[in-house]
Amino acid sequence: MAAGKDRRLGAILLELGYVHEDQIKEALDLQKVRPKRIGEILMDLGYVEEGHVLEALSIQYDIPFEKDIAAEVDAALTTRVPINFIREYEMVPYRKNGDAYYVATHDPVNLMPLDDLRILLDGPIRPVLCRESAIQGILDSYFDQQGAMATDMIETITMAEDDPVYSVDEVVSDRDLLDLANEAPIIKLINLMISGAIKERASDIHVEPFEHEVLVRYRIDGVLYVKFNVPKSQQAAVVSRIKIMADLNIAEHRLPQDGRIKIRLSGKEIDIRVSIIPVQNGERVVMRILEKGSFLLGLEELGMARRGYETMDKILKTSHGIILVTGPTGSGKTTTLYASLQRVLSPDINVITVEDPVEYQMAGVGQIEVRPKIGLTFASALRSILRQDPDVVLVGEIRDQETAEMAVHASLTGHLVFSTLHTNDSAGAITRLVNMGIEPFLVTSSTIAILAQRLVRKLCDHCKAPKEIDPKSIAELGQRAQEFRGRQVYEAVGCDICQQRGYYGRTGIFELMIMTPAIQELTLQGADSNMIKREAHNAGMHSLRDDGTVKVFDGVTSVEEVLRVTRDDFLEEVPE
Repeated sequence: MAAGKDRRLGAILLELGYVHEDQIKEALDLQKVRPKRIGEILMDLGYVEEGHVLEALSIQYDIPFEKDIAAEVDAALTTRVPINFIREYEMVPYRKNGDAYYVATHDPVNLMPLDDLRILLDGPIRPVLCRESAIQGILDSYFDQQGAMATDMIETITMAEDDPVYSVDEVVSDRDLLDLANEAPIIKLINLMISGAIKERASDIHVEPFEHEVLVRYRIDGVLYVKFNVPKSQQAAVVSRIKIMADLNIAEHRLPQDGRIKIRLSGKEIDIRVSIIPVQNGERVVMRILEKGSFLLGLEELGMARRGYETMDKILKTSHGIILVTGPTGSGKTTTLYASLQRVLSPDINVITVEDPVEYQMAGVGQIEVRPKIGLTFASALRSILRQDPDVVLVGEIRDQETAEMAVHASLTGHLVFSTLHTNDSAGAITRLVNMGIEPFLVTSSTIAILAQRLVRKLCDHCKAPKEIDPKSIAELGQRAQEFRGRQVYEAVGCDICQQRGYYGRTGIFELMIMTPAIQELTLQGADSNMIKREAHNAGMHSLRDDGTVKVFDGVTSVEEVLRVTRDDFLEEVPE
């Protein structure tokens, strides 16, 4: 097959047999509304894998493609290139052969930085296409050295301060907290704690004091993992250092405090929300990590089934009404709302949001952050927003009757309103609004659709293994046994890439309920959520577990993971 930059990537993938013509056409149509490269869109749609695209790019640009470079990596070369350069351009030298340096990249379109590497390394450069995970693996080895430094530092502190365990008051009164918090080892320890969490894709850092130790845990893909212990003698210093970074009162130990830390790591802006509460053995710290430069996902990238995605796309074209996204904290509701906003955003409409806090920066959108301490609540901000002539309004969360009434009023006066509710499923959102004091006829006339969602961990593609289907698990999923016959499911195993967890990353499972005339009638009659959900099922709605089961069949996640996140889902009896 001849190489050439003038050849279309889609045509090469077609010749290689990885895609069909209708799939290329679908990707090209989607490219008109979402400006991304055709290969990325095909991967988003699940039609090709990264390796397929890289193989086609290798032919198109006449650059060799290496499937596995792990055995050839020379870690010493990484240190010769600034980490910011590697992060920004996602290319890194990994081996030297004679005078030539081989540089791993997964983007052959942007080869301009190779000139900088040629000057920096003082030698000829040979670009090599490889998977993004391979480049990340080289970066991980760099950060692993940092993690080892953190462990060594803790051991050094332990050996240097082999003191008996003191109470918090004794530690505080012994030395000035500012002196403790500004000691170099403590500063480095906190910095390594934060950088390590970001490297491992953690969403939260927990610092938990117990009687004889202080435990540090990271929440990764929704699950907490123990990382290391801090000596009890350093508890006050660690907490005080975090308070200083968050601009909190280091002398206050009796009351809860909330603050925020803004840092820069590898060229990225990181916003960290800090919550500190007094507990029995000291002060407990939770740090929520928000990456300001986080890439906003499109609807098609959230893991939504094609039918659900197409239905949601049609709903978003409505001129007015309320679209609700429901689920527990940390289930990806805000991400879904912003993906929906991206779909409707255009120069001819006015979009305003009110959030707590603003988690994503979005061009072309007026974003308001609530401040309850000065009276700027969701309800008061929403009241002011309506005087700003908006077409689309996003309310971060409906927490009380006043906010709910304002959202309903906004929808009935010609605005498209997006918001979230904390309910277990889509049907529960209707009864929650009624219980808040919203009249059923207002709920039915304002609400268009309700999307319930959860996040499930994705099985690691490098180590997942086939497993036998357990009939008990099938029954728990609410599926008929015969539906699983001849189907393959997988289980988590664990490898170095996923750090022995068996999972890497997360995706969504969804339950989209449209406010049909039948559901409107049930709402007006005061029906409970189970009756409403049963009617939605009869109308063709797929439940959270139904959507999760599809992802189990596709090898995306495991049966155990779907059951874990949907324990509170309403189960109907399904005959064997």
